[in-house]
Amino acid sequence: ALSSAAEVAGLRERLRSVKHTVLVLSGKGGVGKSTFSALLAHGLAADEAKQVALLDIDICGPSIPKMMGLEGEQVHQSGSGWSPVYVEENLGVMSVGFLLSSPDDAVIWKGPKKNGLIKQFLRDVDWGEIDYLIVDTPPGTSDEHLSIVQYIGAAHVDGAVIITTPQEVSLQDVRKEINFCHKVKLPIIGVVENMSGFVCPKCKNESQIFPPTTGGAEKMCQNLNVSLLGKVPLDPQIAKSCDNGQSFLSEAPESPATSSYRSIIQRIQEYCDQHHFKEEKII
Repeated sequence: ALSSAAEVAGLRERLRSVKHTVLVLSGKGGVGKSTFSALLAHGLAADEAKQVALLDIDICGPSIPKMMGLEGEQVHQSGSGWSPVYVEENLGVMSVGFLLSSPDDAVIWKGPKKNGLIKQFLRDVDWGEIDYLIVDTPPGTSDEHLSIVQYIGAAHVDGAVIITTPQEVSLQDVRKEINFCHKVKLPIIGVVENMSGFVCPKCKNESQIFPPTTGGAEKMCQNLNVSLLGKVPLDPQIAKSCDNGQSFLSEAPESPATSSYRSIIQRIQEYCDQHHFKEEKII
């Protein structure tokens, strides 16, 4: 066991003020988890009535501070714990990146220390009442994933969004992630296929940068009986907005990628609403 029952109970008590929790996962690195987490947070926070929290538990590669335009920000401690860094009044962010003296610092930690930090993020960050907690995770199925599932409790997570790209090399790792979710009883909201084709802005021809040799995410989802939430085409502006710490959704409202993201975000919202409704029935 990673921690005592009393500790886990305390963590869950702290998290009672969180209505919905969504984990963003992938077996593969570099497929766009942080980008998706950042845009999901922006998309949900577009409704000013909703409080959104974005927690970055990618301890060795925290990209969220840069993507959210918060590089160089520090975490402040108050009587009630650590205060998140706010992008908007209704969008707070927490990341190990805020605890490093420079973005180039390497975090060279063993498992227990990582687990300790995740525990601290869940226990000591004063989010207040939040509607959505989005958790951006590192690639794989390792310590960080097990501890977040154990601390929050699979039952209290609405579900996981799994990110892939179309090629078999990525899908192979993503299948492992889907198995991980089944094993730890974590509901799967669905799969997002990023970098799904590229439309040339000049000639308008679509090319497959990552050829879906085995049928891409669509085929995998059919085989494994998981929902495909949508496919997001490659758009160079996505990476540019991330590097500049801006929301691609508002920077490129006309992009086909933006409409894909928006419909995926809407599906996640609908899923969470239904999940909440079910929970209330059980209670």
